[in-house]
Amino acid sequence: MKKILLPLFITIFILTSAVILTLNFRPLYYHDMTALKIEQTSGFSKKIIYENYNALINYNSIFQRGDLSLTLPMSEEGKIHFMEVKRIFDVIQLLCPLSFAAALFLGLSELKKKQYHFFKTSVITTVLLPAVCGIFAALDWERTFTVFHQIMFRNDYWLFDETLDPVITILPDEFFFHCVFMILLIVFLETLLCLGFHAFFRRKFML
Repeated sequence: MKKILLPLFITIFILTSAVILTLNFRPLYYHDMTALKIEQTSGFSKKIIYENYNALINYNSIFQRGDLSLTLPMSEEGKIHFMEVKRIFDVIQLLCPLSFAAALFLGLSELKKKQYHFFKTSVITTVLLPAVCGIFAALDWERTFTVFHQIMFRNDYWLFDETLDPVITILPDEFFFHCVFMILLIVFLETLLCLGFHAFFRRKFML
């Protein structure tokens, strides 16, 4: 059972930590605001864009309670969608430290017995899902984006009408594509770290 649970916990930690790091890496959006000309396409000033983007990120923190407060108008359906998104991020932010603690506990137990192959197994289990998602995203981003929302949400409130929810104009699809790319990059780097640990402990235990 431990041989199954340990790689699973490591995989969950890698994926959730990649999502959390990307969510909170605000410089990515600040870069895209210029690169994607969000100010021009949305018609809003930098001040308004920053205020509302930062409000969204703060709202999605697990430590943030209360209603979402934007300076831009919001429809009731828009509010519900952002509440649903927050619930997803709250679960991710809970799973991240819990999976890390479980992986650390089980991992140290295995290393005491000079068992280190779980690092390599974790890499395999971690790479599979992001690799498949990355391929689909690269081939047809719009279709992948649509299918993802259809899977994650039971309604169509994510289909914003920009006249009712103008916040969508400051969140272009290209930005979300860059977020996915960043998540995949972080996952790749963390799996490389796992391979590094595997090589280190193999060398150590063979001496």
